Amino acid sequence: MSDSNSFIDSDRSCRVLVLGAHPDDAEFFAGGLLHEHKRRGSEIRLVSVTNGQSGHHELSSEVLVARRRAEARASGEALGCEYATWDFPDGRLEPSLEVREAIIREIRQFRPDLVLTHRPWDYHPDHRAVGQAVQDASYMVMVPKVAPGYSVPEREPVVAFMVDLFTRPAAFRADFVFDATEHLDGILKMLACHRSQFVEWMPWIERIAQVPSEPQAWKSWFKEFFIEKTSARGQRFWNKDWGPLPMLIEAYEVSEYAGKLSAELQGRLFPACRTANQGS
Repeated sequence: MSDSNSFIDSDRSCRVLVLGAHPDDAEFFAGGLLHEHKRRGSEIRLVSVTNGQSGHHELSSEVLVARRRAEARASGEALGCEYATWDFPDGRLEPSLEVREAIIREIRQFRPDLVLTHRPWDYHPDHRAVGQAVQDASYMVMVPKVAPGYSVPEREPVVAFMVDLFTRPAAFRADFVFDATEHLDGILKMLACHRSQFVEWMPWIERIAQVPSEPQAWKSWFKEFFIEKTSARGQRFWNKDWGPLPMLIEAYEVSEYAGKLSAELQGRLFPACRTANQGS
């Protein structure tokens, strides 16, 4: 990567695909960069590999799946892109051949320049499964006899992992760091579409006793909740030489198993990002 103090920029658009494990993963981990790409005219597609059937303490899975599909569609509309929710069961995902081939076909059909996903190391087994399946699909997407049905792309897309704070078996390497503060309101608007998660499920699973029910009070509470939830990213990955710590940052690690990132592509795929020289 480039020198750690460098700042990259480009006005050229591209095609961005996010393969998240659940509805709301794309915006929670990469909402800022997605907004930056949207501003520059990039075409964006968001995919939840699972159906979200397990993320609630009261609703039946059948009711929840329908609701989360609608929430994802609304979130995509807030950004101005399509948000697809696949049928693989939430909480039971494995990096199977079926999942891998679905990802291969998705990449061949959409033909992204950049794919964002989870690392194969994460607290959630569904996140790990998606990350592993994307890694396994990265080379096979160029093999015509594997998962036939769509022609192979001209080149492998670049794959980057969305930020996490886990250190074993390998710590996240922040190749690109993005100050997402400017896009905070847009991110919160997308996340607020997922009411089943952030109004109902998250307070229950995290044992938060007092959550405001009045809409404006909830918005203020949720903004503080999200900033607190993501604050460790900045403490871990922001270089003090870049200036004061932003309110919200995102970070991305380029996968060595997928398309190669040229100097020309850096500015297109990671616009307005800082580059961090982390060593080998």
